[in-house]
Parts: sequence; structure tokens; C-alpha cells
Amino acid sequence: MSDDPDIEADPEARVRLASLILRLRELGISDRKVLGAIETVPREAFVPDLYRDDAYLDRALPIECGQTISAPSVVAMMTTALELEPRHHVLEIGTGSGYQAAILARLSRRVTTLERYRTLLELAQTRWDLLGITNIAGIVADGSKGWQTQAPFDRILVTAAAAVAPAKLVAQLVDGGILVAPVGPVDAVQRLTLFRKEGTRVDTRDLGAVRFVPLIEGIARNL
Repeated sequence: MSDDPDIEADPEARVRLASLILRLRELGISDRKVLGAIETVPREAFVPDLYRDDAYLDRALPIECGQTISAPSVVAMMTTALELEPRHHVLEIGTGSGYQAAILARLSRRVTTLERYRTLLELAQTRWDLLGITNIAGIVADGSKGWQTQAPFDRILVTAAAAVAPAKLVAQLVDGGILVAPVGPVDAVQRLTLFRKEGTRVDTRDLGAVRFVPLIEGIARNL
């Protein structure tokens, strides 16, 4: 079920993971590839030791640098919305724990992920290395600007809330590309929004209410 030996050796962990997959199905997550990625990427490897027993609960958990790892249902919903294909190059804005990038890496050719906290990126890289995930490139950078060096991207996923539609990031999509991002004020419920670029036109679709930490410009110093 999972590539993590701890999961295979721990019957309780297997039960918790199975319960999570069942919950995701009940919430309408039916994409077998996405569910398979969630089964094979051990979420407990991406949370602090204090929260390992809660890793398969469907809720956000605290991580280092005052950030959070998103609830599995949110990860599943955002990943499904990207309509990923094996050939895709994905840009992720906000590496965080590295869990979302690991899910994306199971479903795409390559993931470039930007993180403003060097500490978070270093921890994430250690986790990817331990799991043998080699198709992720992590970069310390200002994610609000995207990554023009490698643009355009087939897909872009933003894991922090933009106050307004992220036009700079949408511009870094290929024709026909998809960007998924939470949009709205920091102190209120945001709307998870899908942007699809079709030539000079950008179509949008509301995917529902979410709450994310804000998308902050610049690189964090000394962290």
C-alpha cells in the first residue's frame, strides 16, 4: 500500500491510512491516480514527530517556521483539479513540508517547487531523499514572482493565498495550462480557484472555500 516501511510494519498505521482513503472517497475524491499517490506517499514522514499519530487525520497540522501541512482532502482536491499527466512539468509555489510536492512528483514528469523559508526546503529535501523521490527541484525563491527561468509550465499549484488573482503566475502557463490557487483575504475564507489559460483568454472556476496562510513576497531571512 505504501512505500514507507514503517507503514508496512505498523498495522495501526495501515488502518489509519485505509480510513483516510475511505474518507476521501466519501468526500467525492474518485481519481484513482490521486488516491494511489496518497496511498504511496507516507504523510507521517512530512510532519513533526509530535504529530505523527495524527498524520492520517483529515486536518491541517503545524510544521516548522509557523507554517502548516494542508489537510489530505485539500491536497487531494487541489491535485485532482490540476488534471495531471505523466509528461507535465509542474511549478509549486510554497514547498512547506514537501508533502504536496511528493504527491505531484508521483503524477508528473518533473516538479519545481519554490519556498521562501530555507529551513523548510532543507527539511523537505531530506524527506524526498529518504523516500527516493528524485524528480523534484527545490529552490529558495520569492514564489509570488513564479520562476521565469523555466517557464512556461504545464501546471502551477499555489499553496498560499493570493489576495487577488495571481496574474504573474498565470502568465507563466503554457497555452492550455492550469493554475490552482486560493484567492482572497488572509483573515477570511478564501476561494480555491482554477485558472485555465486558453490563448489570450483565462477562464476561471470556483472550487470551494478554503483557508491558507498568505502568499508573502520576498525570501525569509535567517530561517
